[in-house]
Amino acid sequence: MCRVCGPAKKRRKEGCIMRKISLILVVLLMAAPAWADVAITCSNEGNEVTVSYAVTGEPNKVRAFALDIVVDSGATITGVNDDVNPYYTIYPGSIEIAGGEVTNDGNAVADPCDYPSDTQPGVGSSGITVEMGALYSPTGDSSPNSPPNSGDLLVFYVDNECNVTITQNGTRGGVVLTNPSVEIVSFTSPGYHVVLDCFPGSYSTYNDWVALGKPNCWCGIYGTPQWPYQCDGDADNATEGISKYRVYNKDLNQVVACWKKKAADILADPDCACADFDHKSEGISKYRVYNKDLNLIVANWKKKDAALPGDCPRTE
Repeated sequence: MCRVCGPAKKRRKEGCIMRKISLILVVLLMAAPAWADVAITCSNEGNEVTVSYAVTGEPNKVRAFALDIVVDSGATITGVNDDVNPYYTIYPGSIEIAGGEVTNDGNAVADPCDYPSDTQPGVGSSGITVEMGALYSPTGDSSPNSPPNSGDLLVFYVDNECNVTITQNGTRGGVVLTNPSVEIVSFTSPGYHVVLDCFPGSYSTYNDWVALGKPNCWCGIYGTPQWPYQCDGDADNATEGISKYRVYNKDLNQVVACWKKKAADILADPDCACADFDHKSEGISKYRVYNKDLNLIVANWKKKDAALPGDCPRTE
């Protein structure tokens, strides 16, 4: 009751009204469902595509992801690295448990033989279905061991420029939150276009290529123009003489001119990158053009196109 007398009556009445309004707001908030927005995004460095996630809204956690990842333009998914996120390491589709113990962690890519009508063909095709879950103790969104609300989920590799489409796999549950009472208001995954570097990002020498200014000659058959014999000693992308030798005097002269050049020297003289045939530095001094490059000249001296594979850069 709000019975008051005297000058304070008006103020007390207003206070009662405010308390009623506050009570109504509390009831409404308790009745309103918690919500979450889940966004899946991609980024790439060369042919390496990183899939990331972010959850916004109430402080909720994703318990598991079941996603279909599809590429177009004739591209192929050539591999998957599912050891990117330290939390989502449970793979429901392939984990093996015996006697209460995990005997095989499995991997994130779902077996296309399970639910074949709603599963992508897998690595080596244009699409994969992935299943990744998190287990932690104590359970609950507030657990200090629970996964963060954003991060990188996995990495996959493609062999060509393409568009990436990621959707929830409904048969396997899509995105599952730790708290089942929380409603996913929106799931977004804007299409992503993968533009590849001409030098494969999966190669161990990729960072060297970047550090040297991304020389086109290293890109071989992927470059513009193509340079298919560079890794065999072709420093000028041309044949010589009536006999059309692919590896000959001008290539040797380029090695001599760039002999013992280091990375900083090559940045100042980009043509010397093309004389670094093995794409590696040598010795304590880290010479970019040195003995191994000269040895390639010797090994392929006076060879013509027909005697060389013409497939630079070769798969490591």
